Amino acid sequence: MRAALPVLLLVAGAALGLALGAEMPGPAALARALADAGDPFGQLVLHWRLPRVLAAGLVGAGLGLAGAIFQGVFRNPLAEPYLLGSAPGAAVGAAVALLVPLPMPQMLSLPVLAFAGAWGASWAVIGLSRLAGIVDAAGLLLVGIAISALLGALRSLLLLALSDETVNLQSVLSWTLGGIQTPGWADLGLLAALTAGSVILALGLARGLDLLGLGDEVAANMGVPVGRFLARAVLIAAAITAVAVAWGGLVGFVGLIVPHVARWIGGPDHRGLLWRSAVGGAALLMAMDGLARAVLPPAEIPLGLLTAVIGAPFFLLILWRRGRA
Repeated sequence: MRAALPVLLLVAGAALGLALGAEMPGPAALARALADAGDPFGQLVLHWRLPRVLAAGLVGAGLGLAGAIFQGVFRNPLAEPYLLGSAPGAAVGAAVALLVPLPMPQMLSLPVLAFAGAWGASWAVIGLSRLAGIVDAAGLLLVGIAISALLGALRSLLLLALSDETVNLQSVLSWTLGGIQTPGWADLGLLAALTAGSVILALGLARGLDLLGLGDEVAANMGVPVGRFLARAVLIAAAITAVAVAWGGLVGFVGLIVPHVARWIGGPDHRGLLWRSAVGGAALLMAMDGLARAVLPPAEIPLGLLTAVIGAPFFLLILWRRGRA
């Protein structure tokens, strides 16, 4: 039963994502609408809600994976892409792609610059921690929070300085608050391919992350080149974060919540933990995206605000449990 729980959560998240919105039919009405090709609501679900739900699931899978990798690399249960600066760095890169005319199509510049920002921010946290002689997890987390705040200010400065009558500041700001836009099927296929590649790359890190949890010296004795492995793991996690941010904007705390729940369900072994984190992230974000559409119709609540509402108390709960321990 425990092994099937992530799949059940995925199905429940997808069902909620399809059902929630300005119009919320019951299960029977939703099934009839999907079965009848001429039903107007069925057309709405198939051509608008379904691609968006799938995109939310893929973005959530990436955030869950990145969070699990960061927690394994830093051996810190509080690590996640948003708090460690990776997601804010990706957002700065994406803001440049959205606001600055570049000699490349935006579909290409957005993920490329988002990756550059995420990777650079991650290494800035590691480099500054080493320069300051910080070796404990709490100190590393504080450096990440400081870098995140700096990058958030830089992103706001870019929005104010570079927006003009040719750029819709409201749409850019809405993107930075987090939100899934309904993609075309070609765009969705690209996101699916990148997410599948992310899962494959992440699973290749599983053994190294397990050994790293035993300490650098033990991992090295077991044949893990610790320095190169850390660089590769951070690079992969930053790339996964960049893909998620490019399609979903700034959505915090998914990478914190989901790996914890996945660890509670199935234990710390990373081969199982990584895929459970991907499935759990997909389920959570599909449900939350549906909730974002349903709470204040016809307006939408930014997805990043909803995840922060549940993520911040979860973060405090973890801190409380660590304090008691």
